[in-house]
Amino acid sequence: MDRPSERIARLGRLTLVGILLVTATACRQDMHDQPRYEPLELSAFFANGMASRPPIEGTIARGQLREDNALYLGKDANDAFLTALPMPVDRPLLERGQQRFDIFCSPCHGRLGDGQGMVVQRGFKKPPSYHTDPLLSQPVGYYYDVMTNGFGVMSSYASQISVEDRWAIAAYIRALQLSQAAPSAGFDSADRQALPSGATEPTAGGATEPPPKEADDADSGGH
Repeated sequence: MDRPSERIARLGRLTLVGILLVTATACRQDMHDQPRYEPLELSAFFANGMASRPPIEGTIARGQLREDNALYLGKDANDAFLTALPMPVDRPLLERGQQRFDIFCSPCHGRLGDGQGMVVQRGFKKPPSYHTDPLLSQPVGYYYDVMTNGFGVMSSYASQISVEDRWAIAAYIRALQLSQAAPSAGFDSADRQALPSGATEPTAGGATEPPPKEADDADSGGH
């Protein structure tokens, strides 16, 4: 009759053998190195020696048909940038644009679009303010194009931001520009009082200027 110590030793050996069998089975590479061609791998089957095949001419991948140049390129039939969005502009669109702008654009451009984003404050190159005359004069399609193709040190965001969201951001940029350069005639009294230092008339650059002083009686000829 086996002593308890011998039974424990035999059970330990059996357990070790079982672990080794499981480990040896798991080391097989069939699941990791499957019998198929990898992208750009060599192949003797095709004349050009490449396993990857070019798309058949005239075919379009599912979901990639882009016939609407205005929507996808931001340009009209004359290849000029659109001056209006190719979709209705409403509050949900602007709110979506603000959300996406704050995520993707504000780190460089700042929440006000003045080029004073957080990374700029830490030494990154400052982008131009949206409130300068050159950018105020750009059509809205220009902003969509820059987001799509990049410009200068700014890379393309086409892979990160959908077409619709790029247009939403472009619409919000226009709203930002209007907010910093809107004439005071459209403000109510409460909004006028909220302007900094009593200023009531924003300039094209986004700053505000005080209203012209009223002429006194001597200058106006009054009595």
